[in-house]
Amino acid sequence: MPFPRTFLTAIPKADLHVHLGGSLRLSTLIQLAKDQGVKLPSFTEEGLRELVFKNEYKNLPEYLLGFRYTEAVMRNPESLEQVAYELAYDCFEENVCYVEVRFAPQRYLSSAFPIDAIFTSVNKGLARATSEINQQTLIREGRVPAFHYGIIGCAMRKIRPEFSEYYEMLTKFHPTMPEGECHALAARELVRSLIKARDEQGIPAVGFDLAGEEKGYPAEDFKNAFDLAHRHFLMKTVHAGEAFGPPSIFQAITDCHTDRIGHGTHLFDTSRVDLPTEGERQRYVHALAEYIAERRITIEVCLTSNLQTIPELADLSRHPFRRMVEERLSCTLCTDNRLISHTTMTDEIEKAVNTFNLSAHRLRNVIICGFKRSFYHGTYREKRKYVRHIIDRFDELMREFNIADVAD
Repeated sequence: MPFPRTFLTAIPKADLHVHLGGSLRLSTLIQLAKDQGVKLPSFTEEGLRELVFKNEYKNLPEYLLGFRYTEAVMRNPESLEQVAYELAYDCFEENVCYVEVRFAPQRYLSSAFPIDAIFTSVNKGLARATSEINQQTLIREGRVPAFHYGIIGCAMRKIRPEFSEYYEMLTKFHPTMPEGECHALAARELVRSLIKARDEQGIPAVGFDLAGEEKGYPAEDFKNAFDLAHRHFLMKTVHAGEAFGPPSIFQAITDCHTDRIGHGTHLFDTSRVDLPTEGERQRYVHALAEYIAERRITIEVCLTSNLQTIPELADLSRHPFRRMVEERLSCTLCTDNRLISHTTMTDEIEKAVNTFNLSAHRLRNVIICGFKRSFYHGTYREKRKYVRHIIDRFDELMREFNIADVAD
């Protein structure tokens, strides 16, 4: 059923999958590039949208090209703090009141900018914005939910020396180490840094993520890093099933103890399962989906970016989000990259309700799921209280907009 855009903007939202390096303001990218002498294909917003940050992309490599420019201007404390600060405000302006910001700190790291300082800079920007936002009268009076955030550190499945000085030194110091072991070493070091940031620096480092090329770089190679995170009660999410099939999701669950799945777009694709018969492939996918549903392993769905990076989708109506919802999987909508995908949380929700004809009841479930399955930095009781406030606010807005919550 259609909903007014004003309603979709007003409802409280959570964004659990948003990359800091893909979510800059375009004006900020241009200004930082000018200040730092970083060359861009264009120094106008119109030019960059035509040449780099498009509405449509040919493939994943073209989509990822934008990170070459955004990350180039973010390798110092002031820039990281500014970008994080602005992202928090951009989220809150459309009533995204909970956000988990993820980034790969090792891609910014250098001898002059250690990883502790990187986490501090991002947290400083987010914390400053949060403090200012939560001083607003409606929040102080408890009439609308407060703004909260968490930080997720991303390890890369595949690394290259040109990624940053860190990766260059890693490959230099371990010239005979097999490529896979080098990747795994970097992931374990990141987990240790996240634990330190959380336990010693007091930073809300709430989760560990594995991102990057799935094919040829299986999640099982990073088992030791995820075991370390698991032993230290660090929550886990894995980019899986985005560019590869159900076996990638299976590995994320069995080898990485993942709490959530990033994308999961090919969850139901039996053609990507290496079993002899179609019957076996269907049974495998069914068992996997049932396990995910039963264990409430939440899927972070990013509609726009999937449409931009997976050519075979062709149009949004073919996205498996419809089936995820119909089969009662735990799933929530996310932006992935606000700048690169040219989207917002309100846009993602509007596309979902219009394309898949979501009822108010199903929309409510998807929205609340984002808060319930968040890696909230606080006690369980505090999280329950916060989620209750979210639910009450959502229901209040449904009454204001005269929208009935009819179960389906």
